[in-house]
Amino acid sequence: MLRRGLHRVSGLAWGLPSRLVSTSAGKEVRLWFRPALIGGGVAAVAGTVLWNWRRQLRAVESVSVAHAEGKEIDVVDTEEEGEGEVKKKKKKGPGFRDRRVIEYENRIRAYSTPDKIFRYFATLKVYDEDGHHEIYMTPEDFVRSITPGDKQPEGLGLDQFRHVHIKHHHTASHAELLALHDHHSLHMGQHAKAIRADVETKFGDDGNIFNKLGENGLINFTDYIFLLTVLATPRRNFEIAFRMYDLDGNGHLSYDEFEKVQSVVFHQTSTGMRHRDRSTTGNVKAKAGVGSALARYFFGEEMDQTLTVDKFLSFQSQLQHEILRIEFERYDPDDGKISVRDFCDVMLTYAGLSDNRKKKMMARVKKYFKEKEDEEVPGVTFEDYKNFFQVLKNINDVDTALTFYHVAGASIDPATLKHVALTVAGVELNDHVVEIVFKLFDENDDGELSNKEFVSIMKQRMMRGLEKPKDTGFTRLLSAMMKCTKETKLI
Repeated sequence: MLRRGLHRVSGLAWGLPSRLVSTSAGKEVRLWFRPALIGGGVAAVAGTVLWNWRRQLRAVESVSVAHAEGKEIDVVDTEEEGEGEVKKKKKKGPGFRDRRVIEYENRIRAYSTPDKIFRYFATLKVYDEDGHHEIYMTPEDFVRSITPGDKQPEGLGLDQFRHVHIKHHHTASHAELLALHDHHSLHMGQHAKAIRADVETKFGDDGNIFNKLGENGLINFTDYIFLLTVLATPRRNFEIAFRMYDLDGNGHLSYDEFEKVQSVVFHQTSTGMRHRDRSTTGNVKAKAGVGSALARYFFGEEMDQTLTVDKFLSFQSQLQHEILRIEFERYDPDDGKISVRDFCDVMLTYAGLSDNRKKKMMARVKKYFKEKEDEEVPGVTFEDYKNFFQVLKNINDVDTALTFYHVAGASIDPATLKHVALTVAGVELNDHVVEIVFKLFDENDDGELSNKEFVSIMKQRMMRGLEKPKDTGFTRLLSAMMKCTKETKLI
């Protein structure tokens, strides 16, 4: 009776009809309150999410404003040590805005035509006294155009360039061109030598392959297309093409004969097949490379010299070496070494794997070396880096050799990979490098390499994504729709 009375009193206090105030009616009251409680909880969660979103938005806006003003933002951690305070500055990763820009630029690299890629990453527009202009890339621009994740400098993008006006028919040096800003005329200032020294610090001395491409070391659209073709074409293909068009069999090619080799190789690559001239922007590939810096480098100013296959293959090797060195330096090596993580990142750059898959592979390597706490984890030197990519230059032969081992029933263990590298590429891989490779690609952790996946990813890495057709899939979709329409019968 007392309990019923309490229910009745509480019910009347809430203004409920007396007929609902009973034991069974108590359940109904609770049912009435449940939607209100749920609604209140949802509102609280939504409010919290909205507040966090607005806070992140303000942070992004502040980063963007600071970036536009040329300010650097560092994360500062303060630690007290003894008498004073020690401030440690940590390099801040890319913000929200930069990540979106990097994703957009990666899509341009992956899917756009060579013309658009060149127009996006080239930074110099050079005018002569008559007002004619041509677009140029610096060596830095060229490497950036083929390196995913390397952001274009602020204020430079699609059809946005530094404008250079050359006066009195004076030929500008690479360093002087780099010193210019938008709409400034060329001045041979006192800082030219200092800037030149900075360029040589990044790209080596005058023996650098880029500095051999004419006096300026700059790359026009014709040279850009050909350099991509050189990077994407195996050494063996060039050897065969040279022999085919060496009509007199003396081992030397004239300029006319080389034009045919260039044309054949050009049309065998994805870059060549997807290229289209764009006369409206001046990015028109010169016929057979006439007048380009590369042609002058191979055949002299008067185009009267001959080219041997050895000289051309040496040029290809030097180009690949310079690209590797620039890529290596991008990771800011400490004491001449890059970290294990950086080396793994290099191998997976063009793999085409999902982000989750890459994270799992990287986590596997990290866990392995973390468990070896008693041992110091060595980095990867440039010599180790170069030797590994020497193996990748012969990846087709490596694939054949590993297939023989697989067919014979032999496991592909670290010793086998080292033996194949020495036999095929003539280099001895460092044990530490082989250890990293196996931990990265050994999915089931059985100490053996998955030959098919390893070779597939390494082929893509060596080709730097240049063998992929620049097709977003829309053309294939239209083709499939047309085929389906033709095969559909009306009833």
